[in-house]
Amino acid sequence: MRPHVTLVNPPYPSGAHQHPPFTPLGLGYLAAVLEKNQYEVDVIDCQALNISFEEVKSEISKRQPDVVGLTSTTLTYKSALRIIKIVKEVCPSCLTLLGGCHVTFWDDKALQECPHLDVVVRKEGENTLLELVQNLEAGKSFRNVLGITYRKNGKIVKNADRPYIEDLDSLPFPAHHLWPLERLRKYGNVMFPLTTSRGCIFWCEFCSAVRMFGRRFRMRSPKNVVDELEYLHNTYGADNFTFYDDAFTVDQSRVEEICREIHNRKLKITWDCGTRVDMVTKDLLLKMREAGCIAVWFGVEAGSQRIIDAMGKGFTSNKTKKAFKLAKEAGLMTIASVVFGFPGETRETALETIKFIEEINPDDVGYYIATPYPGTPMADYVKKMGWLRVTDFDKYDTATPIFELPTLSMQELREIREKAFHRFYLRPTYILRMFAKGGTYGFSATKTALAHLLRAIKSKLKRL
Repeated sequence: MRPHVTLVNPPYPSGAHQHPPFTPLGLGYLAAVLEKNQYEVDVIDCQALNISFEEVKSEISKRQPDVVGLTSTTLTYKSALRIIKIVKEVCPSCLTLLGGCHVTFWDDKALQECPHLDVVVRKEGENTLLELVQNLEAGKSFRNVLGITYRKNGKIVKNADRPYIEDLDSLPFPAHHLWPLERLRKYGNVMFPLTTSRGCIFWCEFCSAVRMFGRRFRMRSPKNVVDELEYLHNTYGADNFTFYDDAFTVDQSRVEEICREIHNRKLKITWDCGTRVDMVTKDLLLKMREAGCIAVWFGVEAGSQRIIDAMGKGFTSNKTKKAFKLAKEAGLMTIASVVFGFPGETRETALETIKFIEEINPDDVGYYIATPYPGTPMADYVKKMGWLRVTDFDKYDTATPIFELPTLSMQELREIREKAFHRFYLRPTYILRMFAKGGTYGFSATKTALAHLLRAIKSKLKRL
């Protein structure tokens, strides 16, 4: 009998800063690969369904799967372990798997912390999961399965890494049909996510993604990318997309070809993407705009060149200024992603960043707290220096200070982030500009500004 597989997206911890739910592409690809090989697979997305652990227990009990595979970020790691324990309570013989960025670099610790966990899947999981299920079906051991850490005769064994998938076009499109899309739409999330590449040619100090997917840019072909856009458009009526690549425009000629494909097929869609400030030109941005791009997320990270250099970003603040100028001239909305509290940060460098963001004047901004994720050089450095203060992964939400710098206290960091948000969003000219723009981003930014206004009022009232 062929194994029945249930994939689970664990919930965020209570009270954590979180984003609206969307189809998790990692699980979507895993499900699609299993379906392509005629395995029965279903999904429990705790975030989309907003269900309790007791409800998860009930679902697992009803389905009685042979394999349960979970993904987790650092923030959802403890929730994942709790669900694995629940799985073993109702299905003692079920094979439990856990994958994702966090456990890729926390594999032996995860197995030590959770005796109910059978196998950790490291890095890319599509071929690894398929081979695990095939071996289970055939009654074979996992001795030769690459890319896993598991228990064997009471000992934790780490098999060699699995080579990365070179031909990304060979992967089936994510299995969106297994997700409760109507529930996702209720959250206001009408954007379908896509990834067109894996890996990165850069080596930023705080990033785990490049350690997860490799320091090389592996790309899907433009035709394959637009085939997926067209499929989602025709199948689900999707007309709004977001590209989740870490740096969408690394290969600018490929992006131009994607834009030509969209234009040639007369796809009436809109989309956004994220990229680096040193990897855009005005000509490219104009072509993106003509192909339906409406917004670009830029990794600004900091306004202090000293902090930018410490992060290993490899660009200058002048590059950032130029990128924002070009994007605005091309008619695109701009979003700045900023990190406060990186080692070396002071009140002065943080204020420099706040002023810099106001100078480049993006349409929206994300202010995040430097978070020491396992597998990153920043995490190793923070531990080495003895600065780590928070070890509860439920707090690793990029909004909570995790370590104490000798140059900036955790309380100061909280106050700086709050001040940065208020200064940015509470400018009367900003609120009027966003309201006038309208559309998805304009109304979202206006809503965010009003929320910060309410928080500022409440904060002042508390001090009275």
